[in-house]
Amino acid sequence: MFDDVAARYDLTNDVLSLGQDRRWRRVVASVVAAASGERILDLAAGTGTSSLPFAAAGATVVSCDFSLGMLAVGGRRYRHLRFVAGDALRLPFRGAAFDAVTISFGLRNVADVDAALRELYRVCRPGGRLCVCEFSHPGWAPLRRIYLEYLVRGLPAVARRVSSNPESYEYLADSIRAWPDPAALAERIGRAGWQQVGWRNLSSGIVAVHRAVRA
Repeated sequence: MFDDVAARYDLTNDVLSLGQDRRWRRVVASVVAAASGERILDLAAGTGTSSLPFAAAGATVVSCDFSLGMLAVGGRRYRHLRFVAGDALRLPFRGAAFDAVTISFGLRNVADVDAALRELYRVCRPGGRLCVCEFSHPGWAPLRRIYLEYLVRGLPAVARRVSSNPESYEYLADSIRAWPDPAALAERIGRAGWQQVGWRNLSSGIVAVHRAVRA
């Protein structure tokens, strides 16, 4: 599915989010706080757009994704990034290999979310940071109703105009509706071993950014 949308993935995300995805990436970059010389794992990196702020900060970034189509597009577009194919449930990296690990809009697509959180824990060094950016649920009931209506009707309609595979965005809407709220996700992150778990709501709760530290 993700191979089919790779060519216009970034454009489609920009349109569907009304440009908010750029702000979300800036917040993730501030939470990760990559420093020169650090090693950062950007899981579910897609075409690598999410990895750019970390590289700009002087960190060594590994852009990892399960979709070979996404990696191929990213490799042509950003030749200075290192792209690696990998499964979130069995990452191809040694333990404690990274100073920070992050995943944006990808954890929701993993078959076993808890196993993926444990894998991220395994490859993060003690004292290292986790950042998870994912769609969430607005707390204000009127906005939540409008948002759900957009997911059901608006998002697929827009995707049919701009995406190379609009059917895949119907899955996107379904997966967002089934995703846990920020408190429930924070609890699952803690159960995977992470400590100091917290989160910040963005865009009135449409997105939540969780942060944590490996003990």
